[in-house]
Amino acid sequence: MENQPDARLLRIFIGESDTHGGQPLYQAIVEAFRRHGLAGVTVLRGIEGFGKSSILHAAHILRLSEDLPIVIECVDTGDKIEAVLPMLDEMIGDGLVTLERVEVRVYRADEKRD
Repeated sequence: MENQPDARLLRIFIGESDTHGGQPLYQAIVEAFRRHGLAGVTVLRGIEGFGKSSILHAAHILRLSEDLPIVIECVDTGDKIEAVLPMLDEMIGDGLVTLERVEVRVYRADEKRD
């Protein structure tokens, strides 16, 4: 995917307590993306945030939230990203999905895998 002219960044904002099929939603999304052969995915756990409801979720010493923000990012070709959007629409109840064009300058992977 190096120097890919049609690359997209898919960014998904959900809560840590969101589930799908009896497992954390972020794990279900990662597994689905892997099955669909996407180039890679990263799950980031936020320390503080709020969404449409304006309820603050934060990791403070005095109050440890059990529903911290989760951001899932995936970069791949436009075609591959577009192919998973209908699946995401079915999986995500509350959340935000954004899509933007990106320029991939370097993408390298070690050929050794487990």
